[in-house]
Amino acid sequence: MSSSSLPELPFLDRARTALANAGDFAMGLATPTLRLGVTGLSRAGKTVFITALVHNLVHGGRLPLFEAAARGRLARATLEPQPDDAVPRFDVEAHVATLIEKRLWPSSTRRISELRLTLEFESTSLFARAFGRGRLHLDIVDYPGEWLLDLPLLSKTWAEWSAETLARSRRPGHAEAAAEWLAATAEVDPNAPEDEVTARRLAALFTAYLTAARADEHALSTLPPGRFLMPGDLDGSPALTFAPLDVAADASPAARSLAAMMERRFEAYKDVVVRPFFRDHFSRLDRQIVLVDALQALNAGPQAVADLREALTGILACFRPGRTSWLASILTRRIDRIVFAATKADHLHRSSHDRLEKILRRLVDEAMARASLEGAEIDVVALAAVRATREAIVEADGEKLPAILGTPLPGETMDGEELDPTAEFALFPGDLPEDPDSIFEAAADSDSEPEVGAPSESKHEGKAAPVSDSSSETSAPSRTRFANPALAFVRFRPPRLERTAEGLSLSLPHIRLDRVLQFLLGDRMA
Repeated sequence: MSSSSLPELPFLDRARTALANAGDFAMGLATPTLRLGVTGLSRAGKTVFITALVHNLVHGGRLPLFEAAARGRLARATLEPQPDDAVPRFDVEAHVATLIEKRLWPSSTRRISELRLTLEFESTSLFARAFGRGRLHLDIVDYPGEWLLDLPLLSKTWAEWSAETLARSRRPGHAEAAAEWLAATAEVDPNAPEDEVTARRLAALFTAYLTAARADEHALSTLPPGRFLMPGDLDGSPALTFAPLDVAADASPAARSLAAMMERRFEAYKDVVVRPFFRDHFSRLDRQIVLVDALQALNAGPQAVADLREALTGILACFRPGRTSWLASILTRRIDRIVFAATKADHLHRSSHDRLEKILRRLVDEAMARASLEGAEIDVVALAAVRATREAIVEADGEKLPAILGTPLPGETMDGEELDPTAEFALFPGDLPEDPDSIFEAAADSDSEPEVGAPSESKHEGKAAPVSDSSSETSAPSRTRFANPALAFVRFRPPRLERTAEGLSLSLPHIRLDRVLQFLLGDRMA
């Protein structure tokens, strides 16, 4: 799918977007503004990323690769009232308290929200420094990645979407989750008279399929409409009460038929949900980070990997990448820098981080090539916005193996045994393959399962071993476990913050958050 597949908005919507961009430009004459979109599919860590970004900038975190901070040019970062009065504020204070005081992860993104962070810095230019400190408004726009998957619907008819969705639901990996809905759909005649009870029943079964497909054991991604799983104030409305039917992609539903009813509500969904999001928020972004839980897909198997690749390609096809001239940027915006970040890198030893980046790069290679041709810069990074683990060396059967240490969340289990949420334990997470092609070859053959995370020696699985660790002290006796992450995926608690000799808490630890900041903001703070 190319970016040209997204249709132009109606003239009135385009005019409103141009006026909004012109207003943003006028306000930015005194202090420039950079609008950063933060998105990702469910549980990719959007809320944690924004919270960690703000906390590290405001509290002077350790950011050696972020040049403005590393060289002392970042004077201060302060939160200010956001410019969009109709958008909920991102509740960063509550999220920081959840991470630091409760040592729990904040709730996931369920709606769009926004936050303004103002950065004051010393410019590298002698001429610019003569006029005082530079200032940059960073407007962070947080929105669910599922909403982004809705944008391609703008270029599709209900019949085209129905045919695509039915075909996808019959694929390996989907068919089990879709079984009940497919059976109900097969019993329905699309040309039957429109019927509210039938429409609601099919919509409910379709929503149940979407929910099941995104569960841990499936971890599937390419499943719009996104608002079916987070309906908000539209819950129960006709705009969210439709479903695909088994029709040809070029079908024209008969008047007052069930198919015509579904088609009408599909178009209402685009008008009420998709177009306003594109017009009011998405089309006004300057830069974008897409967070990807690649480990979850790897754990779920080859079908989830193939599905994730399709979703990421579709997501980048929705962007309008490239550069615009200074004059054109007054009325229209293009996203000129995009980061794809594989989150939860702290669940792997650092020796596997490069391999995780290679896997993500393969997931987005087609989309990256198109965006680069249009002038956008793209980076791919293995990231942990908040590092919940640390590294150690464990000994087992005379071998020394790299491991990660962390405290499990309450209720986490391994091999049927509940882990102690008060004690730190060590886990050998296994190695990702050096050649990412092995994963995608397996994804192309749904009958095979890739060995994406097996330990170097299976004889270590489930054994305890002493820990050799000099990086920091543990607060409780450590246990060591060896497991294939395809079988055991442990969620760790956020870390207990270190304190200085004066008793001050340090900022949230991370992996490569500074590299992401340098790529997204470095040129605007030079």
